[in-house]
Amino acid sequence: MTTNSAKTENFLENTENASNKTHKKGFSRSEKIIGGLFLGSLTSFSLLAGFGVTLSSARKQDPESFAKGLISFSDKGLAESGGTLALRALGKATLYTVGTFGLLTFIVAKTMGVSSIHEFYVKVDAFVPKFKKKEPTGRQEFDSIRELFEYIIDEDEKAKNDKNK
Repeated sequence: MTTNSAKTENFLENTENASNKTHKKGFSRSEKIIGGLFLGSLTSFSLLAGFGVTLSSARKQDPESFAKGLISFSDKGLAESGGTLALRALGKATLYTVGTFGLLTFIVAKTMGVSSIHEFYVKVDAFVPKFKKKEPTGRQEFDSIRELFEYIIDEDEKAKNDKNK
């Protein structure tokens, strides 16, 4: 029977080996396209879901004002509707955010002289200090919440008794 630390070490070694193999061979063009499409569709879905939830909550709070806000007043010379203004603001904010993040990412990559995520990881890993993991003392696996609380109470009582001695 292997211990948790041995399992963790095996997992880390396997992950490191798989990572090295992946970085050596690289990703094919189709894998990159599929990954990009997945991330793009996930982001789009999240954006639309958030916008939809916001619109539905606005409709539930004040249905009459919401309906008036959807009517276009541009043909009567009045200000544009709230919905149109919100969509324009969302479009501009999205454009500014994506553009700024892309520019920042490009500047950081060129400044560091990296051309892949693996190179970025290696360079950052060289600067970041290494922290040693402490081996946990005490129990880590519990079958129920009650068992966890009993363990905490027992450890607290032991600490109090050791302090009183």
